[in-house]
Amino acid sequence: MYAVIETGGKQVRVAEGDVVDLERVAGAENGSEVVFDRVLMIGGGEGEAAVGEPVVEGARVRASLVSDLRGPKIIVFKFKRRKGYRRRNGHRQDLQRFRIEAIERAAGA
Repeated sequence: MYAVIETGGKQVRVAEGDVVDLERVAGAENGSEVVFDRVLMIGGGEGEAAVGEPVVEGARVRASLVSDLRGPKIIVFKFKRRKGYRRRNGHRQDLQRFRIEAIERAAGA
């Protein structure tokens, strides 16, 4: 069974047992359980896929926080031609690694 969840302004396809890197979730500490309730779709199990409008009612994904990490360095380079203007900046996004424990679906969904 898999689910498509929305977190951090992005949509992510997850399945039970997956380890995924997501944007930081406020208030989460190492080893704590986090519940994602913005489930956009559930599929792959018994019956047809459930597609939400916009979310699947009563569905949730439980995950545990494994660790904090940072994404790869992104170089931001701005310039204006013929003006001698150049700016170089780097950015690394704060991420958290989650292990997907369970995908729960309401009885009627």
